[in-house]
Amino acid sequence: MEQGRQGDRRQPSHASHACPRLEHDHDAGFTPEFSGIEDFAGTVIHPQHWPAELDHTGKRVVVIGSGATAITLIPSMARTAGHVTMLQRSPSYVFSMPAHDSLAHALRKLVGHERAHRMVRRKNILFTRATYKASRRMPKLMRRLLIANVRRQLPRHFDVDTHFTPRYAPWDQRLCVVPDGDLFKAISAGRASVVTDRIDRFTKTGILLKSGQELTADIVVTATGLTMSPFGGIRLSVDGRETKPSDTMAYKAMMLSGVPNLVFALGYTNLSWTLKVDLVCEHFCRLLDHMDAHGYDIVAAVLDDPTVERVPYMNLRSNYVLRGIGEFPRAGTSGPWTVEMAYERVVERLREGPVEDSALRFTAGGPVPSARPEAAR
Repeated sequence: MEQGRQGDRRQPSHASHACPRLEHDHDAGFTPEFSGIEDFAGTVIHPQHWPAELDHTGKRVVVIGSGATAITLIPSMARTAGHVTMLQRSPSYVFSMPAHDSLAHALRKLVGHERAHRMVRRKNILFTRATYKASRRMPKLMRRLLIANVRRQLPRHFDVDTHFTPRYAPWDQRLCVVPDGDLFKAISAGRASVVTDRIDRFTKTGILLKSGQELTADIVVTATGLTMSPFGGIRLSVDGRETKPSDTMAYKAMMLSGVPNLVFALGYTNLSWTLKVDLVCEHFCRLLDHMDAHGYDIVAAVLDDPTVERVPYMNLRSNYVLRGIGEFPRAGTSGPWTVEMAYERVVERLREGPVEDSALRFTAGGPVPSARPEAAR
């Protein structure tokens, strides 16, 4: 994506400033190796490659997974399927929220759309940040509240301890939000069910579990996660030499050390993705204005502080993150090299903070600045 200046859409006259977004692999989602899958007589699909002609009306469906994709698919498919079973190896935290914000509707009538938008946006940011902070500071209390929220929406006999009580603390992995409790409504109505077990193998008619139970299925959906791919697989090179993202450090979580004129956007893991992207684009426009005002063609982030240590870019313990984070840029332990997942701190850094920084090197042409190899530990 190309990002122009504030106020016009012209591109810089000399340097090309690319702004790619760190993505997952669009060509292939993650599917574990399932023994006997070739024996299954039904249909196996990954949500990333959903066939447009698929008709699940009246069919027995098994969705493997307990993350956001599975939580979204199950109530939707349960409306017309014969039955949908969520097969999970372990449960995730699931939180129910209204699909429509009644406060937003009332505010639009009282103060108009524009002011209501600003007020509701701020309310949502504050609520999400408060929930996250409480989860990290008081994990036992938040665990009880989250599980109690689930228990209230399911039949009294339902085994919440087995199917909706995770082994990890809240926000060690991302929290799944269920709009209007539609997943719980589908379970309560008998249109969907949950099985917590491990897969032994596929059979001709379904899936055999380690417990000996067999789930009969016409369709199996492998909602088993994404494959993370930094920069969507784009290969980076500087002066003809390939640069691996994992060999770089992330400056303000938006530039790569030693890679000139490149800005990327990677959203929050614990808040709305676009909030972070908006702030990155604002700062990027300020950076372009600064370069134009001073006649600079090249900007590069340079790590020359030997006290900065390398750490993973994300600290989530989700399997898809653990599988792929080694290919991503590294974060640092101090200064502009930290990766902040806190909206208020990123506002201070990107919106209110200065463009110029001791870690940035601006030049009007010439070789790309680089740090000493021993600078980062």
